[in-house]
Amino acid sequence: MDDYEIIGYPRLVRLNPNIPWKTRGNGALSLCIGKKGGDAKQKIGEINGMEAFSSPSFTQELDENERKDIYHLIHEILSQQARTEDDNTNPGFVMMPTPPARTLYESAVTRIVTLDEVLSTLHEHHAMFEGYKNQRGLIGATAAIAWVPQDRTFEVIAYRKKEHWGTKRSVDSASVKTMDTMVPSTFDNYDYQNKHNRITPNSPCPILFGIRGDNAGDLMTAVSMIQSEPVDSWILFESNQGTDDHLQRTQVDQVQPYESVIIEGHVEENPKTIQGGHVLFTLTDTTGTIPCAAYEPTKEFRRIIRDLCTGDTIEVYGGVREQPLTVNLEKITVKHLATVQRKQENPVCPVCGKHMKSKGTGQGYKCMTCKTTSDRPLYTEQTRTLALGSYEVPVCARRHLSKPLKRTVASQRMVIATGNAGTRR
Repeated sequence: MDDYEIIGYPRLVRLNPNIPWKTRGNGALSLCIGKKGGDAKQKIGEINGMEAFSSPSFTQELDENERKDIYHLIHEILSQQARTEDDNTNPGFVMMPTPPARTLYESAVTRIVTLDEVLSTLHEHHAMFEGYKNQRGLIGATAAIAWVPQDRTFEVIAYRKKEHWGTKRSVDSASVKTMDTMVPSTFDNYDYQNKHNRITPNSPCPILFGIRGDNAGDLMTAVSMIQSEPVDSWILFESNQGTDDHLQRTQVDQVQPYESVIIEGHVEENPKTIQGGHVLFTLTDTTGTIPCAAYEPTKEFRRIIRDLCTGDTIEVYGGVREQPLTVNLEKITVKHLATVQRKQENPVCPVCGKHMKSKGTGQGYKCMTCKTTSDRPLYTEQTRTLALGSYEVPVCARRHLSKPLKRTVASQRMVIATGNAGTRR
């Protein structure tokens, strides 16, 4: 591989998080490879103590024989490294001289894409590929190549030394919190409310930690601030994580299982808490109704959901569960708060000024002295503790693709700043 180099950043692309047969993070990696060219280089990591670089722009395309050389090399690496003995692992790799249309990525991140659809695309583009077992890995590999960023983030991933694989990770949480404070362009590092170190994975994989952020240079600083067991290597990836690419704006009657949706409607009835601590309510729009759920792992986010009331206008964001068809909430935006009235006291008789007595449930009120009647008690408007605005699940419950409100606010500030700059004289 001495004659070739990576073009741009390696890519870590997350796909539809609701697929029932996905791997843990439903992610795929892709690289753009060309011949070695000019002297311009950008650092993308360190491997075995050696700095790794890529070319920031394309150099020379590969001919057919060179593509075959790389194909055989990748085939050899995957044959040695892929854990095909795992029932849930179905890897695959794809080489294409030109990427397919971005619509393939859009489909793979928002809905179910069939293997037949992808195989048809691969043959149309004269791709070289290898799928293992049921070959579903080809879907993710092809979709990763098709990703053309409209929004992007970065993640620096540090890997463990092989002798530590399968053992308990050692990553100092205090250093993670320091880094989180000192490098504000990063996000989802630490959940302070739930005391959860988010940069370390839960699985016994070779990854030591991963730090996500908006600035590639800042991530190189961030990785050096983490105190941990020895790092074997680290690589900087360009990614669609934290972009909300998986979400589609829709209406209730168009919702399909395994999709991720944005729906605006109103709360049909006050939320209720069921066994297990899950909080449920029904959302209604002009086309129908659908249950929404804040499950127990969303922790303090459930308090926000419990504060909703009948008639509130909200926008919900989340993945759709099949049975029963339910939106698993990731975020909400509260757009309008309904007026909530609470009974203050029984009505007052207009003749004698005394409070009337109830005649029974649903039967109204009657003054025992003057015999006057009334249908309504006296009400007072209840002060709402919930404010208009957007709310999200805590860091410990956040999906890879979910765009943190921190990024949303930052992008809004950037638009405002750009607009202001454009009006100066």
